[in-house]
Amino acid sequence: MPIHYEVDDHVVTISIDRPARRNALDMEHFDALADAWKRFRDDTDGWVAIITGVDDAFCAGGDLRDYLPLLTAAGPDDRDRFRSGTEAVLRDLDIYKPIIAAVNGPCVAGGMELLNGTDIRLACPEAIFGLLEPKRGILASGGTTARLPRQIAWPAAMELLLTAEPVAATRALELGLLNEIVPRHQLLARAREWAERITANAPLAIAATKESALRGLAAASMEDAMRIEARLSASVLRTNDAREGPRAFTEKRAPRWTGT
Repeated sequence: MPIHYEVDDHVVTISIDRPARRNALDMEHFDALADAWKRFRDDTDGWVAIITGVDDAFCAGGDLRDYLPLLTAAGPDDRDRFRSGTEAVLRDLDIYKPIIAAVNGPCVAGGMELLNGTDIRLACPEAIFGLLEPKRGILASGGTTARLPRQIAWPAAMELLLTAEPVAATRALELGLLNEIVPRHQLLARAREWAERITANAPLAIAATKESALRGLAAASMEDAMRIEARLSASVLRTNDAREGPRAFTEKRAPRWTGT
C-alpha cells in the first residue's frame, strides 16, 4: 500500500510510504492520499488524524520526475484528472475533524502545502520546511498562498513564499508554523498524546469548533462569522453528547462520548 491508514481508539494514522523518493508523490500516491482523507472524513470511528511519512522524510511534494511533467503539460480540460493533487494536500476537501502533522523529515513544496491544511504541527529537529516551487518556475498553488498568510504573520509568510528557501525546524517554530519540536524517536508518541488530548473531548463539538473557525475566517464579515458559529452551536446542543457532558460532570465521572 502506498498510503497506510490505521485506526486505534478513534485516532487515525495516515503514513506516506515512498521512501525511495523522500515520500514525493506521483499520481498513484496523490490518488491514494486523497482517498485516505476522504476515508477519514467519512469514518465515524476516526475522530482525529495524524499524518506522517515513513523513514526519515515527511513529504517532498509532487515528484519532479513523475508528476510535474504531467502537470505542466496539462490543459484546462485536464483539471479533473489532477483533482486528487489538490485534495491530497487538503485543499477543496471539507474535513472538519482535527488533523495533526508529525513531521519526521523534509517537508517541502507539496509537503508544506499539506502541512498548511493541518491543525496541530509537531516536527523533529532534523525537519526542514520550504516552498520551493518558484525555484522550479511554478506557483505553490495547493492552497498555500491563500492559507499561509492567514495562519502566520505576513512578514513570516512572505519570507517563506518569496525566498523559496528552506528553513530549519527551529526557524519554523519561530515563524509560528509549528506547535512543538520533538526528538524524532518521540515524535509519533507525542503526536498520539496530542490526539488523545483532543479525543478526550466530544467529537461533534470539536468538529463544529474547527468548522466554525475555518468558515469564520472565510466569512465576509464578523457578523457572518458569528452567524455561522451560532448555527453550529445550535446543532451541537441537540446532540446526545451535549446532554452527556453535563450529566457526567454532575455525576463526577468521565464522559462517555458516542459522537451522536
